[in-house]
Amino acid sequence: MAASRPLVLVTTASNQREQGLRRKDALTGLNYNAALYAEGLLPLMAANLDADAAAAMVARADGVLFSGGADLDPAHYGRAPEPGLGLVDPGRDAFELALYRAACARDLPILGVCRGIQLVNVAEGGTLHQHLPALPAMIQHSQQNIDGPPFQRLRLEEASLAARAAGAAAVMVNSFHHQGIEELAPGLRASGYTDDGLVEAIERVGGPWLLAVQWHPELTYADYPDQRWPFRVFAEALLGA
Repeated sequence: MAASRPLVLVTTASNQREQGLRRKDALTGLNYNAALYAEGLLPLMAANLDADAAAAMVARADGVLFSGGADLDPAHYGRAPEPGLGLVDPGRDAFELALYRAACARDLPILGVCRGIQLVNVAEGGTLHQHLPALPAMIQHSQQNIDGPPFQRLRLEEASLAARAAGAAAVMVNSFHHQGIEELAPGLRASGYTDDGLVEAIERVGGPWLLAVQWHPELTYADYPDQRWPFRVFAEALLGA
């Protein structure tokens, strides 16, 4: 099995150490990697190098998982920073946008998680709400239970990739975000919504395989089998199932 596992790049955050060696670390959740490996894939963490390294990375990869993390700089979608905008990482933005475009140029399957759905939407020309609590009539999108159990209801669009993979018209998911999709980019389809109408799952209309979700299925993968479908359907796209 090991020799035949498709290689998946997993994006990372860049963190400056404050103790010990004064170096910058590339970090991401072990949960992402464990879930990918459990589905028959081989995860490889991708550090935020210069953008020109993106094409070389995807040349040896079979798929890409865009993981969660810092807010995207609103300059990427033509907006000024608003109150409530969190930390941004210009180096990560530049690298991941280049990685996304390089992956699309190679028709690689892409899975986006939390920040990942936002990056996909911005890369394709969409915009984001910079701080959901500032909007009227929003439900809570950042749950207090940090273990990540299912927390909010998600309605899935009939006949969508998400609905077929989940095997249901509605699912419960966790929620740890304060930003979200505002204007959906052309060429993308919204396939999942929370009760307040926020887009929480997107797919591509034609073109390379893509699924991006606003919640964190890697946190529920081990303990909630019914939450595994985003990773399972991504693996199926890579393994040709």
